[in-house]
Amino acid sequence: MKGIVEQALACRDASSTVAALDGDARRRLLHAMADAIVAASTDIRAANSLDTEAAQARGIATAMLDRLRLDDTRIQAMAQGVRDVATLPDPVGVVTRREIRPNGIVVERVRVPLGTIAMIYEARPNVTADAAALCLMAGNGVVLRGGSEAAHSNAAIARAIATALEANGVPGAAVSVVEDLSRDAMVQLLQLTDVIDLAIPRGGEGLIRFVAEHARVPVIKHYKGVCHLYVDSAADLDLALRLLVDGKASRPGVCNALETLLVHADVAAQFLPRAVAALSQVEWRGCDRSRAIATMASATEEDYAAEFLDLIIAVRVVDSLDDTIAHIRRFGSDHTEVIATRNAATADRFVAALRSAVVMVNASSRFSDGGELGLGAEIGISTTRLHAYGPMGAESLTIERFVVRGEGQVRHPVA
Repeated sequence: MKGIVEQALACRDASSTVAALDGDARRRLLHAMADAIVAASTDIRAANSLDTEAAQARGIATAMLDRLRLDDTRIQAMAQGVRDVATLPDPVGVVTRREIRPNGIVVERVRVPLGTIAMIYEARPNVTADAAALCLMAGNGVVLRGGSEAAHSNAAIARAIATALEANGVPGAAVSVVEDLSRDAMVQLLQLTDVIDLAIPRGGEGLIRFVAEHARVPVIKHYKGVCHLYVDSAADLDLALRLLVDGKASRPGVCNALETLLVHADVAAQFLPRAVAALSQVEWRGCDRSRAIATMASATEEDYAAEFLDLIIAVRVVDSLDDTIAHIRRFGSDHTEVIATRNAATADRFVAALRSAVVMVNASSRFSDGGELGLGAEIGISTTRLHAYGPMGAESLTIERFVVRGEGQVRHPVA
């Protein structure tokens, strides 16, 4: 078994090969990866069965088990996600700004690869393919440290990817899956300041806080997704109900699922009984005003700050948009907020007042996803205000640098 430093150094060295490829070569590489994943689907399913059986035996939570499970549909979707990334504009070498200074030098800002990315994640083996595709499309190498619960699945996907890389003249170490899954090895990886350029944790709040507390390299953080739907007094209630059902029940164990419903007092008596009936499978926890309208359990302050990741929702009746904004500022996690309203001015004020990474107007919170927002796939969602904010695609894995072109200009003329 390779040591973590050895793996990281090999990935850094291989990343230079990736960075030297032109955009067409990187696209061909990604298509080859997608084909290899599909070709290895039998092996991937068998490996995933080992992981899911072990997880069930340990009594893993339903939401995490859903994230872990792979079937033919999800494997095909994983491969399609890689192909989707390959169709995106090449982010490397893009000149984002160009100006000529008074002294005649030409100043350009040009996107270049970040270098070597450390991706640390739990339970979701599809992240192995998504992260590899996005990092390679942006000219980077990636060290993938998945959770032990998905070790067999991640290894099977990585073997398929390595086959494609090596067949296209790229060292397999450019996508390096960590073999030592101990916490000590993770901490060692997070402190390789001369090797790792950025760490991206993706998983539960505990994992992300562990990474943030132990890292010496820059970290993109996303602690949790406490996503809100506000049903305004001017909402189309049929539309609002569709947003609620899709946002809460379509896949409750993901970070862009709704966790809290805020309803304006003027429409609460009309909307809440319909909402509770439409989501009868959901456990409702509400304020006193909500409970006076529909049957539900009593909500606590902790419920309003909770990311349930389950068929549970907190609800509160509010008297105004100001009350809504105050609630979200207090309990939100800067992930995704949704307003249902036909009043454009109210919608604009909602958008302007909140600082969350994604704000939706009359659209489901479930669109807060890199693939749905045109990124092909996402490596994560940043709620940290660094160079990237919100769903992160290939462009977010590059950085701008200055390229200056001159004709012998000097700042201080020589006498």
